[in-house]
Amino acid sequence: MTKKTVYYFHSLSSPWAYLGWPQFKALIEKHDLNVVVRTTTVVPENGGVPLRTRPVARQDYHAIELDRWRKRLNMPLVLKPKHYPTIPHFSARMVLAADSLGLPALDLSHALLSAVWAEELDVKDPEVRIAKANSLGLDGKLLQSMEESPEIIAAWEESENEAKERGVFGTPTWFYKDVPYWGQDRLSFLDEALSAD
Repeated sequence: MTKKTVYYFHSLSSPWAYLGWPQFKALIEKHDLNVVVRTTTVVPENGGVPLRTRPVARQDYHAIELDRWRKRLNMPLVLKPKHYPTIPHFSARMVLAADSLGLPALDLSHALLSAVWAEELDVKDPEVRIAKANSLGLDGKLLQSMEESPEIIAAWEESENEAKERGVFGTPTWFYKDVPYWGQDRLSFLDEALSAD
């Protein structure tokens, strides 16, 4: 039997990707999914608007929603973490490096997002990324060294270009059978679609 495939686009600075991972992980296990890991950023070309460039009223409401969801999901989250906004590119490429080696890339992704949103660590610091990878039993130094390799940079560029082509504007966004599901609060719809097949 062929596994169902879900494409997972997410930014390594997204609090919603952080909050959504436990639920998505449960779906992976429930449906025995094949997940295609895609890291990206907010895509302005498709209408994505970085949080800190939004009007204050929208930023304030974003914090209200984060507070609601961290309580609903019982997950630690700092509403205004010390090192946010961050540059997610390094973490994104480390995740792609792990994926290229067949390692648990999405567990690493969650650990790096947790570093930003729950632990207030600076993931721009290579030592932080190395330590987070090591904490999962991975070779952090190896993965960090791969971040600047031509192969991983090419994979990162391909991932971002695919996000633009597919119409991704914000993250997390999942695709199943080319249908998008944007936002961790849409995972129940993804579950329904997977269960229907």
